[in-house]
Amino acid sequence: MQIVMILVPLMLILVALGMLLFSWAVKNGQYDDMDGPAHRILYDDDKDRIPPEARREQARSTSDEDEPAPTSEDTNQK
Repeated sequence: MQIVMILVPLMLILVALGMLLFSWAVKNGQYDDMDGPAHRILYDDDKDRIPPEARREQARSTSDEDEPAPTSEDTNQK
């Protein structure tokens, strides 16, 4: 029974400490933007880190994709 007399005040102190920390976090804006970091990872903001030669190769590969693929009629005419 003596342990209850120690644990109840200790529990109350811990709950009060938790509530103080939570209110401090809310006041400092820790919970203002909950969706921002989740969406930020989807943005491609590292174009400046791509070397110039890799950018040229990427531009060539995308321009090749824009051209239509040769059909069987095109290959037969050559």
